[in-house]
Amino acid sequence: MFKIKKLVSMLLLGLAMCFAGAAYAEYPDKPVSFVVPWPPGDLEDVLTRMIADEFQSTYGVAAAVVNKPGGGGGPFPGAMEVANAPADGSMVGSFVIGVPVVGPNLGIDGLTSETFEPLGIFLTYPFVIATSGDAPYSSMQELASYAKSNKVALGHFGDPLTPTQATKAAAKELGFEWGSDAAFDMLDCNTLSSGDADVINTTIQLILPCLDKVKVLASVTASRISKVPDTPTMGEIVPELDIFLWNGLFVTKGTPQDVRDKIIAVAKKSMMGEKAQQVANDTGAQVYWMDAAESAAQIEKDIATMGTIGSLLGN
Repeated sequence: MFKIKKLVSMLLLGLAMCFAGAAYAEYPDKPVSFVVPWPPGDLEDVLTRMIADEFQSTYGVAAAVVNKPGGGGGPFPGAMEVANAPADGSMVGSFVIGVPVVGPNLGIDGLTSETFEPLGIFLTYPFVIATSGDAPYSSMQELASYAKSNKVALGHFGDPLTPTQATKAAAKELGFEWGSDAAFDMLDCNTLSSGDADVINTTIQLILPCLDKVKVLASVTASRISKVPDTPTMGEIVPELDIFLWNGLFVTKGTPQDVRDKIIAVAKKSMMGEKAQQVANDTGAQVYWMDAAESAAQIEKDIATMGTIGSLLGN
């Protein structure tokens, strides 16, 4: 009988140890998805894939980018998949500014300012305000003076986009109205040469082929763009509109700190690495790593700036 009891005790102890091991398995112990809520191919997708590759190489588990474009819903359907995932680091969101800054005000069920925690911001899209080389203005101030007595057509990628909102608010602050504005699927050298728009809000890489034939009036970025170092940022021209379109990594609120730390370590290493910095050099994008605390502060600042923009535009 004693031997049977001892055997049962040993079996129970072994089972307990197995369950304990399963309960406290070290992260990551299963595949990790990095959700990009846009189609593949753009800068955030390219850079997030670098992070996923580095994650898989470092920790030896499968890690991959999952593209979840939301169509008319923008980034929010994809973002909500991350919001509804377990807070265990198995699903990481790669989100633009609109998700944490604008999203909580849209009435989306389950999306509040407490839904996500930032791990870090790593990309500034190189948005610029540009015009043709023969335009009768070479700065935002000269544009403002010209537009007071002439109609100037603005082309952009969509009215809700942060750079578009900032560009329209800048016109208000500088004392002029756009003669008209329209959204385009593509804003490049042809848009200006064809006269479809007088001024375009686009990314620097789309006008690189004709950069010597256009005037870049401002950049909607945190700091000056390397491709046009003499061009001031919007924040330099209108300090209260110091905002930019960024992308960062986010996890569901409540994700353990040790899990967050492991994701952060890989992401920071990847973004500061040679491949990511080459993307920055080639495209004019700004690629870096802003830590979690600074990213949280940036989000709070952007919320206030978007409030200013909304007031200027009567939103």
